Amino acid sequence: MSTPLLEIISAPHLKGSRSVEMIMRHVVWSLLPICAFYVLQYGISALASIIVVTATCLYAERAFVRTGTQAGNLGDYSAVITGLLLALTLPPGFPLWMGAVAGLVAIALGKALFGGIGFNVFNPALVGRAFVQAAFPTSIATYTPSFLGGRFTEFIPSSLAWPLMTPADAALWLKLKNLDALAGATPLAKWKFDGVVANAVELLTSLSGHMAVGPAPALVLLCGLYLAARRFMDWRIPIAILGSAALTAWLLYAIDPSRYPNPFFMLFSGGLILGAVYMATDMVTSPVTPAGMWVYGALIGLLTVVIRYYSGLPEGVMYAILIANAASPLIEKVTQPVTFGRGVPGRSREGTPGYVSRTDANAAIPKKRFLRNKPKK
Repeated sequence: MSTPLLEIISAPHLKGSRSVEMIMRHVVWSLLPICAFYVLQYGISALASIIVVTATCLYAERAFVRTGTQAGNLGDYSAVITGLLLALTLPPGFPLWMGAVAGLVAIALGKALFGGIGFNVFNPALVGRAFVQAAFPTSIATYTPSFLGGRFTEFIPSSLAWPLMTPADAALWLKLKNLDALAGATPLAKWKFDGVVANAVELLTSLSGHMAVGPAPALVLLCGLYLAARRFMDWRIPIAILGSAALTAWLLYAIDPSRYPNPFFMLFSGGLILGAVYMATDMVTSPVTPAGMWVYGALIGLLTVVIRYYSGLPEGVMYAILIANAASPLIEKVTQPVTFGRGVPGRSREGTPGYVSRTDANAAIPKKRFLRNKPKK
């Protein structure tokens, strides 16, 4: 007769149906329409960039990330999300070998160095983006206009450049496309360096064919609403980011409209919407306290506008999120919720309305309550 086994496991004993894999899978699904639109804008160069960067992230996850004695788990979709987001932040004509470097750094330095999933301090995709921006500043600032003819049959020459080499057919390609240079002007660059503000339709839909634009903010917001509705993303952080950026931009616009653009332009140009919805909301690198989420998001929105206005760079979302990631532990510490029934730690409640001390409360209890069960002599 066999002895039945008694399995002893630690809490929690009741678990929800959601798992890391489930949440990450839905995030990947929500990113697919954004990636498809990006390919529609820039053709096979954008598609190749997405494939190469994502594949490199998966390889680096398997090679560098360790969970105990096991290699990194590719089934949790975290490396896929890092690769997709990183590719969406890179120019479509970014050399593919540089994109591979960005993916390798994103996982190796941004994730594996800290111990794998759940332990990273900074958003891995932004770590990779920051590295290649410092290492390859010219290539990272080189864009092409969207919706060019022949984008589904030919690569942007810079995509296929060999390491440390300039593509030989770049001049001929520019001539055939009637372009003066390979660098196209983004809406933020046109405003910062030329004083030209794009119209609302161009900003929302990214359907303009004469500017270098990224994923459509309207589409990103729609996909973000899906995640928020399914409760795979906390809505407080995007709302705090956009509200803080809008308020800061409105204050500066009210002071000097000739110098500063309107708040609508500040919200829907560049990568603010993508960063607010998908990167700042990373569950590992953002605060978990409700108050902390508001502070964290407000800090990102404020820093984004300040960097855009007062630095030499037209875009500041990446640096704003990385700085807020570093401040996240401190934000969590100072925004811890107070335990029900207790006051603020280190602060006396005496003198506040309705305060009753323990001594006074005991004195107010009728004596018969203590004598009721007193044993008879």
